[in-house]
Amino acid sequence: MFEKPESKKQEEVTTKEPEYIKIDDVAKVDLQVGTILNCEPIEESDRLFKLEVDLGEETSRCIIAGVRVSYSSEQLIGKQGVFVTNLKPRKMLKKYESQGMMLFVKNSENKMVFVTTEKEVPTGNKLQ
Repeated sequence: MFEKPESKKQEEVTTKEPEYIKIDDVAKVDLQVGTILNCEPIEESDRLFKLEVDLGEETSRCIIAGVRVSYSSEQLIGKQGVFVTNLKPRKMLKKYESQGMMLFVKNSENKMVFVTTEKEVPTGNKLQ
């Protein structure tokens, strides 16, 4: 009897071992609480904001965040979030320099939600 070929091959299920890091690697990441002072949409992009962030330093920092699809400027101004503060500054869209990274997570509706603290804490505090 003639056997019908399978139209879809069954996908192989492979379990990938987690890639563990050492505690020293985690200690290299500087996470601080910052307060968003200003938030402007970047015209050249439909998803980027230019944030002015107070991290308890002498001057505020410019941080570029791709969350315009989930937030308006008004929703972010005055909010505290968690920022990676020891990333090497990087040019974005050839004219904006991002001096850190704000941490976000996607929720069940695939929207970005910023990582923050349960209660307000002093700006610039480091995460332990």
